[in-house]
Amino acid sequence: MTDAAWSEPVRGVGMVWARSPRGVVGADGGMPWHVPEDLAHFRQVTGDATVVMGRRTWESLPERFRPLPGRRNVVLTRDGSWSADGAQVAPDLATALDTDQSLWVMGGGQVYAAALPFADRVSETVIDLDVTGDTVAPDLAADPDTWRLVDDGAWQTSRTGTRYRFREWRRRA
Repeated sequence: MTDAAWSEPVRGVGMVWARSPRGVVGADGGMPWHVPEDLAHFRQVTGDATVVMGRRTWESLPERFRPLPGRRNVVLTRDGSWSADGAQVAPDLATALDTDQSLWVMGGGQVYAAALPFADRVSETVIDLDVTGDTVAPDLAADPDTWRLVDDGAWQTSRTGTRYRFREWRRRA
């Protein structure tokens, strides 16, 4: 298959996550690792775009980083009474995605699963740790008819000693 059969971002809906080789992205409401280079990559990828997250993901962010600076923070919740300073509440994914701005879905697991059909790109960090967790990322490699790995970055070593690599996926046209 040629590169022409794969699309560049059209919708402007991206997904971003860090995962273990087995797909774990979260454990007990947080990330089961600390890789500062991944956090810097996340800031670079999401830039000044809108970020969409579930309420539990919002609550897992350290208070000093809520809302994520320089970005419109959209929080999905079914709880109509929930609010937080700096968060724009959306009752469902359709409402959150109803924008002409570029946006990045940043978790959690249920939000990733629901948003996957709308995404045209994924920025993924693979953290080379064998960890257990309760939240996993979608397995894009299991769907080669839909997803293509366009950049499989080299392994690097974090200043914490943990190996990681950045990967980019694109949806097939």
